[in-house]
Amino acid sequence: EARHVFGTTDMRHPLVAEMATWGPWYISGALKVLHLPKHFSFTHLRRTPQHVRRELTRKGRPDVVAFQTRNPIHRAHEELTKRAAAEIGGTLLIHPVVGLTKPGDVDYYTRVRCYQTLVENYYDRERTLLSLLPLAMRMGGPREAIWHAIIRRNHGANHFIVGRDHAGPGKDSTGKPFYGPYEAQQLLLAHAGEIGMRIIPFEEMVYVPSENRYQEVTKLNGAEYLAISGTEVREEYLAKGRQLPEWFTRPKVAAILAEISIPKHKQGCCIWLTGLSGAGKSTIADILTVLLMERGRQVTVLDGDVVRTHLSKGLGFSKEDRDTNILRIGFVAAEIVRHHGIALCAAISPYEETRNQVRAMVGGDAFVLVHVNASVEACEARDTKGMYAKARRGEITGFTGVDDPYEVPAVPDVVCHTDSGETPEECARTILAHLLDRDLVRGDRI
Repeated sequence: EARHVFGTTDMRHPLVAEMATWGPWYISGALKVLHLPKHFSFTHLRRTPQHVRRELTRKGRPDVVAFQTRNPIHRAHEELTKRAAAEIGGTLLIHPVVGLTKPGDVDYYTRVRCYQTLVENYYDRERTLLSLLPLAMRMGGPREAIWHAIIRRNHGANHFIVGRDHAGPGKDSTGKPFYGPYEAQQLLLAHAGEIGMRIIPFEEMVYVPSENRYQEVTKLNGAEYLAISGTEVREEYLAKGRQLPEWFTRPKVAAILAEISIPKHKQGCCIWLTGLSGAGKSTIADILTVLLMERGRQVTVLDGDVVRTHLSKGLGFSKEDRDTNILRIGFVAAEIVRHHGIALCAAISPYEETRNQVRAMVGGDAFVLVHVNASVEACEARDTKGMYAKARRGEITGFTGVDDPYEVPAVPDVVCHTDSGETPEECARTILAHLLDRDLVRGDRI
């Protein structure tokens, strides 16, 4: 299914990773609505499809163009939405998703305040409708773009804006983008008639300072331009407390975003140490904790053995129970990261698929995978608990490295070789250096 729907089985794809947790059955058929979910935030902006269609009818224009977004609207987005509405002589439906989005995204409470500010001050309110969509982003790429278009058709739109890399999940395990920047546009254009939507494609919109205007990058004719990527917004401006330039975003929007800006070295991250039993994960974690606290970070250590005593008490060592244990650790780690702490996880976590599910939970930008690499022979030689010996004698079964496999990480962020002379302290400092390179901790000691 993943291969046919998303074109990949790479577990770095967030929805492919999520699919591994689904059950074996799908349910289809007629639905009977008992009651709709009740929301308590921005209730005046939450409308059913029927309500949206009624409001659009009141605007008095037969054509409606919908704009899907999970990000704040900056000047480039503002320009392309206004152009799209002017092109069709119709109404603009700004229809942001306010369910689960990509880890690290601006929270929807902040985004909605930005949308409201823009609509009230910079859009023609007679020709613009802001309505919230309680939808979770799946980051499914082109096929998700089709889904988004169908949803907006049900809300009364007959035109749909599709920009660059719509619902793109980022890069695969080889570092290449899962989809081309305009793949979603091509797929939607092929199915526009079937959906009943006219697709309005836009290429990357950039600012031309010499003319004080925005233009699609393919129509510049050699003119110099300025652009700021989403990553730069987060990491070079918001994370460093720098003011976003006025050519890029409205000052009132910049002020709202500045209120929730947290320097990158204060944001949350998850450091995941994986390796065989006895490889040295817990020892490295203890040392790394001290080094991180020295630099002013709060650290929560989630050690595999300790977690099994409390959070995962009662679980066995079947593959299903092991996966459950790791996903529980991942869930807790994701919550710690969301609240700007450091989750330092030391668990064997032998399966690549499950590690990638945890990566998707936490968010790739905040996830650091460390392979504590030591051979079975080295781990067995330093095994003070005698667990390897018991596994060899058959007294315990399903023991990683003996009668159960350990899947070496395909693309770890850091590798520590603890069976070839690298000490736990050296390993901890190697990991710290990686965190410093990614600005996840500050360089100076507190």
